[in-house]
Amino acid sequence: MPSNTEISVTQLARLVGTPAAPTIVDVRLDDDVAGDPRSLPAADHRDPRTVAAWAPLYAGRRVVVACQKGGKLAQGTAARLRAEGIRAETLEGGFVAWRDAGALLVDRSALPPRDAEGRSVWVTRARPKIDRIACPWLIRRFVDPRALFLYVDAAEVPAVAEVFGAAPFDIDGAFWSHRGERCTFDTMLDEFGLASEALARLATIIRGADTDRHDLAPQAAGLLAASLGLSRMYRDDLEQLDASMVLYDALYRWCRDAVEETHDWPADRRVK
Repeated sequence: MPSNTEISVTQLARLVGTPAAPTIVDVRLDDDVAGDPRSLPAADHRDPRTVAAWAPLYAGRRVVVACQKGGKLAQGTAARLRAEGIRAETLEGGFVAWRDAGALLVDRSALPPRDAEGRSVWVTRARPKIDRIACPWLIRRFVDPRALFLYVDAAEVPAVAEVFGAAPFDIDGAFWSHRGERCTFDTMLDEFGLASEALARLATIIRGADTDRHDLAPQAAGLLAASLGLSRMYRDDLEQLDASMVLYDALYRWCRDAVEETHDWPADRRVK
């Protein structure tokens, strides 16, 4: 059982990918990272020796600190954060326990270069509907919570990408785009190594809605309807993205936790 300053792998895994997820700070040593460069979902990588310098960035947040095995680096860093008034816990057993439990890991090698503030920057066509909302949701929930997304005229995407150091996505010819019958969301799952039953199920729904293949999943038609409605509710694409996050949060939780649940009017209240 974890102590009152630890969180177990099982407990953290239930929070990852949800709006309630804590900020994960990875303080593994360079040699440990070189041995397995994957990271916990949406983790920040920080040097524990400079915790005093970066601790203020986490003020007001709940933080989980992970080192290789949950020992001195994580516990010392978390204690230092708590001394600054930050709610900080350590991951019981560290990265090794997380990996050995088969929990979700992210391959960050394909992640675009960061900007001066450490954020990945992405650019795509304006007036998003499905893939261009689903992909930002995936990145912010599982890869880079602070990622920036630029929506511009389709003809300007390549030039904006070059001038502003952004990664183009969901546009013809881009690395991050459709591949065959699979959507950009599928491409991102593949490239980031995000393999889970829930995300695979969500990808099928997104693919069905985005490619007019509602036969792939009965939920695809509903996702299309909700997405088109949201696109007409908001003139500003970033406001639409913010409003749409809860839609994908809900679909993800259904895919993870509720696929077997049904709902009906109570039998004794049905009209006879």
